[in-house]
Order: sequence, then C-alpha cells, then structure tokens
Amino acid sequence: MTARPRDLPSAPGAGVPALAVSGVSHAFGVRKALDDVSLDVPAGSFTALLGPNGAGKTTLFSLVTRLYDNRSGAIHVLGSDVRRQPAAALSRLGVVFQARTLDLELTVLDNLLYHATLHGIGFRAGRHRALELLAQDGIADRASDKVRNLSGGQMRRVEIVRALMHRPRLLLLDEPTVGLDIASRAALVAQVRALVAQEGIGVLWATHIIEEIGPGDRVVVLHRGRVRAEGSYEELLARSGGEDLSAAFLQLVDDAGEAAA
Repeated sequence: MTARPRDLPSAPGAGVPALAVSGVSHAFGVRKALDDVSLDVPAGSFTALLGPNGAGKTTLFSLVTRLYDNRSGAIHVLGSDVRRQPAAALSRLGVVFQARTLDLELTVLDNLLYHATLHGIGFRAGRHRALELLAQDGIADRASDKVRNLSGGQMRRVEIVRALMHRPRLLLLDEPTVGLDIASRAALVAQVRALVAQEGIGVLWATHIIEEIGPGDRVVVLHRGRVRAEGSYEELLARSGGEDLSAAFLQLVDDAGEAAA
C-alpha cells in the first residue's frame, strides 16, 4: 500500500478553491510588489497568472509557499490558511520554481526519493511512486541518469514529477518554460494540461508568454503588483473587445498605465 504524507489533512468540502488569495499586499522597503491582490484558482482548473517581468508573480508564489510571510490579507490552500495551518496547507501544495532546484550530481530517481523522504514517504512507496510518474511522463529510461545529463526540457519534466510525488491538489509553476525551445515549451504545457484533465489538480501557471494560454483557461492579469482582470479566456476577450488575448492584454496594461498617470 502506498504511503501518504503523515500530516495530510482530511479532504476539503466540495466547492473549496484550490487556492484563495484575499487582500494580500507585500513590499520590499518602500517598493510595493503586491497591492491588495485577490484571486482564486478553482479545483481542477488551469489558471494562468499573466504578467510582464516585475509584475509580482514570483513574490506571490513566495508568499503562497511561505518563503515570505504574508502580513496582510489571507492565503488558503484547499481551505487551510498558510499562516495558521502551514503544515496542512503545504502538504497539499506542489511547486516548480523559476530557478531550477534539482541536485545536478544526483540521479533523477535519487532526487525524487529525497523529496519523498521530506514528505514522510517510505523508500519502497517513494520508489514505486517515482517510477510510476516517470513512466507516465515517458522518461522512465532516464531514472538512473545524473540530472546534469538531461536537457532543459527534461529537467523541467522531472521537477514537475518531483512536485507530484506527495499527491498535491494544487500545483504552482513559476515561468516554467523560460529557456526552453518551442517544442519543449509546447510539450510542457501539454503535460500540465493533461494533469488537470486526468487528475483534477488545480494549477496556477505564471507566465509572460501569451501563447501558452488558450480557450477554456482561466486568466488572472497581474501588472505592477495589482490584479487588472480575472476571468475565463473568453470573458477577457469579450470585456476588452480584443480579437485575441495579446490585444486584450495590451489594452488592459495600457488602461492601467493611464489610470496610474
């Protein structure tokens, strides 16, 4: 029988979002990185956090994952407050940061087993889970290879597998396709969309690349630390009158600039 994280709390009720952010602000000295940010990621949805570099996407991820302390507002992961119930919240959360964090000198499998141990998963169960996920992703043949011998796209795929080892219900990905070629980028987006469809995982995908977003996605536009728009892909197009998301995004950003002037 597969071991589960020891502190995994009971499942939340129906309708509870995978992620709920309410009234969160954060500053670095006098510079406000986030200003009263509120957004939801419904369970089983692919939600794109769209914004240019410096919009505040990474700061938001750092608050959700407790790298930074949210001193204003509230953040809930499947109903658990990340500040008051950090163990419960983080046990349901998987994350892929923009900077790669795999140990290059360890094998793919050893990286995954180390992560499993941190989540209280025993060796046998962890090995079974790792090989299962690698097989599903089509890279089981690289399990014994050192990470440094993988391509950039393969490293990202392993990081996603690692984030799924403890069976999270929310997956955060911060600019995961940076540095990848077009084919690798498309494959990674397809991999994560399949997770949403097959596993019902809620995904928050932070990006500045509009082409990674498509019909049926939820979109949150973040610019200069504030949420400028939130809704379905189709709703954002209709609201802005744009013919495509690129035009809609540029209009939203221009409107924000005029309002700030």
